[in-house]
Amino acid sequence: MEEGQATAKKDKKSKPGDDPNEKLIANNRKARHEYEVLDHLECGIVLTGCEVKSLREGRMSLDEAYGRVDRGEVWLMGCDIQEYTFDSQQNHDPRRRRKLLMHRREINKFANQAYEKNLTLVPLKMYFKSGRAKVLMGICRGKKNYDKRQALKKHDAQREIDRAMRRDR
Repeated sequence: MEEGQATAKKDKKSKPGDDPNEKLIANNRKARHEYEVLDHLECGIVLTGCEVKSLREGRMSLDEAYGRVDRGEVWLMGCDIQEYTFDSQQNHDPRRRRKLLMHRREINKFANQAYEKNLTLVPLKMYFKSGRAKVLMGICRGKKNYDKRQALKKHDAQREIDRAMRRDR
């Protein structure tokens, strides 16, 4: 290779979940069914020590969780992180609200957009990335019942096509 020639790297956008340093804690599968995800954003979360230990055991639920903007800060509400079993003195409230760490411009862009356009901030998944707990928040619009049925029909049809293709091999 010549000195003046630069190497071109493939500039692909990395999707959340592609990183080998990620360890999935919890996935909110119900959110993909109930909502149409318009955009997503990875953000940090403020946790206590026993909450982190409990997360490492995988003892949490994102089923009823949502994001809320309060005085210019974004909070995760309704997230259930169970108490750590081996720490009895300094245990936390399992359903307390937790602050999400976002830059001011991200708060203005995503959270305020959700407020103005009547959208919802929903946590899609929680994972450890390079030892730090992260939450993938999505800006979502609620699906109607007929949208849910249509999505299920499409999914079932694709599954049948895949089965037929495997049989023909």
